[in-house]
Amino acid sequence: MPQPKDALRDDHLAPPFGYWLRELPNLPKIWSSPVRRVRLPEHVRPVEREGPRPPVLVIPGIMSNDGATSLMRRTLDAAGYDAYPARISAMMTGITQAFFDRAEARLDQIWRETGQPVALIGISLGGLYARVLAQRHPHKVALVMTLGTPFSGDRRANNAWRLYEALNDHKVDNPPISDDPRQKPPVRTIAIWSPRDGIIAPACSRGEEGECDRAIEVPERHFEFSASRASIERILDILGEELPRSR
Repeated sequence: MPQPKDALRDDHLAPPFGYWLRELPNLPKIWSSPVRRVRLPEHVRPVEREGPRPPVLVIPGIMSNDGATSLMRRTLDAAGYDAYPARISAMMTGITQAFFDRAEARLDQIWRETGQPVALIGISLGGLYARVLAQRHPHKVALVMTLGTPFSGDRRANNAWRLYEALNDHKVDNPPISDDPRQKPPVRTIAIWSPRDGIIAPACSRGEEGECDRAIEVPERHFEFSASRASIERILDILGEELPRSR
């Protein structure tokens, strides 16, 4: 994929302030997610189920909630998936033991109810939860997909760490759980990253060799990952490649 004109030259560092400002016009896409109409791409059509397809659990990012993932989940439902909200918190503020306990319970609930391993989609901070859940419970997870998640590199190579530390009683590089999100879970692991990301250093969401099975470069900005139609269409395409229907 050709590099966008505004791609970072040193993508291991936090994006400059101007990149963060370019994220702001995309906030309405997130805020309006619960009321936006689902539009399936022309090449994606719901078909009769020919066999079990893994359920999908979508985990939102920091200062976000399940409302922000509504359009994505409803589009996945329309395409024939069973997509579930995380129900971890009214507002995700960081990595805490309480939030992680709820995430574990939610994964276990969906796994038991459906009788199938669950595909995990984590947006930004939510991807850290997804990777650690898959590390701890690989038999319950079909696949992990992270969207702009800073699982690799310097925990301060982003424009959110100060907000994170203001919201939590621990440092961004010293969360109250010992799991290391850099370690690749023993399941298929996909990392979606963008050279235009205005929040996370692209290298941190791309990962190094061995930290994921597949790293996919996309043109979206950070605030577009969960709620832009182009991003959701791409997620459908990737899931279609990675999770073919059983026959």
